[in-house]
Formats: sequence, structure tokens, C-alpha cells
Amino acid sequence: MTAGNRLARFASCEDFRRAAQRRLPRILFDYLDGGASGETTMAANIADLAQTGLEPRALRDVSSRSLDATFLGVRHAMPVMLGPVGSLGLFRAGSEAAAFRAGVSACLSSFAVTRPEDLPHGSGSDAFQLYVLKDRGRTGAILERVAGAGFGTLFVTVDTAVSGIRERDLRNGLRRITRPDLRILADLASHPHWCVERLRHGLPAMMLAEGWPEAGGTYLEQAAFLAGQIDPAFDRSGLGWLRARWRGRLVVKGILCAQDARIAVDCGADAVVVSNHGGRQLDGARSTIRALPEVAEAVSGRADILFDGGIRRGGDVLKALQNGADACLLGRAYAYALAADGEEGLAVFLRLLAAELDAAAALCGITSLDGIAKDRGNGLKPPVAGTTGSVGA
Repeated sequence: MTAGNRLARFASCEDFRRAAQRRLPRILFDYLDGGASGETTMAANIADLAQTGLEPRALRDVSSRSLDATFLGVRHAMPVMLGPVGSLGLFRAGSEAAAFRAGVSACLSSFAVTRPEDLPHGSGSDAFQLYVLKDRGRTGAILERVAGAGFGTLFVTVDTAVSGIRERDLRNGLRRITRPDLRILADLASHPHWCVERLRHGLPAMMLAEGWPEAGGTYLEQAAFLAGQIDPAFDRSGLGWLRARWRGRLVVKGILCAQDARIAVDCGADAVVVSNHGGRQLDGARSTIRALPEVAEAVSGRADILFDGGIRRGGDVLKALQNGADACLLGRAYAYALAADGEEGLAVFLRLLAAELDAAAALCGITSLDGIAKDRGNGLKPPVAGTTGSVGA
């Protein structure tokens, strides 16, 4: 089967998700696909977006349309960015580099396997995602490294004072993979394509652990070490320290209320990300589409507003823009595409997303996406409280 015929099977994010599930060992798919505790917040991100309506408009000239949008100081082909996804390089070798070649802006996770110095830079807003560590000296060294590698935008994640409890990871033995039992070995053996690729490319290591011998020798040991170094005391004074150290654009990721948004902007943030970490941290937190209008009103043009959580279709992007976002971050959606079919899969997914966004905008009588976020008084309202949805859709 040619690559074109193989990729023609994919018509939606869910198609890529199912293909990723077939290809990945269960321990890795569940890590990518799962959320915290009962996964109700993860499900609500998707369900509440699905129940947020779009208003079709007729008798408008939509023969000439543009998806261009400006965010983080740069003009983009569409209001979408590839957000930071930890362990992306474990799902398919080369995934992080592929994300940075995709033609849209991308953000490298602290839990990446690819060195920041080894990534191509195609956009002025390509970014690095930081967890502030207890050791400020080590944090400062990370800042110097990524600035030296050419990154001009820093995303600091602020919703991980402690790690969320992820039941799928507990049940399937992810935390024990350094000493896999027979069940885990059988799971790995039942996914030969992934195993062969890993053997061909070698066992990955976490790029930030270079020069950290105490972090261990395997990726999972290193990831556990880094997670244990995240500073639970990081507060607004810490954010002020970070703002003083970082000369580029600073984005605060993990905002769900007006008060936290105001604090971030008062501390010098150039943008905030309305995010609940994809439902992977506090189960029971409200969905991001519910929080978005409140944050948009609080920020009121003082900083860019980015949105993540549940984006699966182009129509979801338009809904976020109409509720106050300047652009959207993709997370699981693009990771599914990379895990399923690598760089070609990601390209197909982004084309599908752009086509859906273009069609949705046209059918709503919209010819330009610029200015939608600024016209927040006419934004659509999120659904009534209490909706739920199917996990992993």
C-alpha cells in the first residue's frame, strides 16, 4: 500500500487515535490518552466544546477567505500551535523534530528526548516549555541553554505543583517499566512495529538530563527525577524572578480563572494559556471552554490568550476564537497523528484541521479570523454546567 493510499484512510482525529492505539503498546497509549483520576475533566473538555454551538450565516460573500492570524507577535497561516507534549519522542522516533517541521509553530516539552539545539526553527514563535525547578541555578542554566539554541518564546507551566493521579498509569504498570513483568513484556511484544523502531533508533533519554548523572540512565528514571524537581513553592514572586531572567516572550500555561490571569499579566506575561493540562492534573476542574470567557474578559487585550483542551476539529478552533482565544494549542490530537503515521500523518491531520476550520468559518459567514477574539462581546457562550463526554474522543 502506498503512503498516499494508507493516509487516505484518515478523515478525522478519531481515525488517528484508533491507529495510534493499534500501534502503541498499551502502557504508552494509556499515558498519552489518559487523564487524572476518573477522567471527568478530560471528558468535559471534549464534551463542552462539542455542545458549544456555532451560528451559521447566509447571504454573505465568502468567496475570498483567509485563515491567517497573529499571535505571539508573529503572523501565522492559521491560529494553531503544536503544544508541548511530554514523551512525544517515545511514541514515534523523530516526532519532536517532525513537529518543528510541520509548518506551524511548535513548543518543545521539558520532557522531550530531542535536544533543543538539534531542532529546526521555521517560525519566530517556536517555543520551549519550562517547569521551574527547586534549584534556581539549574533552572537558570536551562534558560541559558534554550535561549542559546534560538528559542525566543518560553512557556512556563504553572498547574503542576504536584502531579495528578493517573489511574491508567497505575493499573498498567508504566511506573514499573524499568523492571517490566511478564504482562508488560507481552504487551510490548504484541506491538512489533513499535518495538522494531525502538530497537533501530535505540533507547531514548531525556534531553534535559544531560549532565545530571543522579537522574538515572533510562528515560523513565530521568522523567521521574525531573518531576520530583518541580518547585511546589513557585508563586507570583517566582514568576517575577523568571520574567526578569527571560528576555524573550513569556507565556504562562495553566490558567483557569480571572484572578490567576491578572496575576500572570501583572507579572509581565505576554500571553496566558487557558489550560487544565488536558484533564491530567485536577479531576473535577471545569473544562477550559467554560473558563475561557472569564479569562478573556479579565485579560482584556493586555496579553494574548491561547487555549487548549479538547481541540479535535477545525470547528473547535473557531469556537475557541469566538469565546476569546487568539489561537489554540493542539496536544493529544497531533500526538495521535504522529504516533499513527509519523510526519506524513501529522501533515494530513493539519490539512484536515485547516479544511474544517475554513469550512466552518465560511458557513458562519466569516472571511477573516483576525479580530474574532477582540470582538469578545459577541462571543458564543459555553454550554450549561454538568455535561460529560466519552473519554479519549
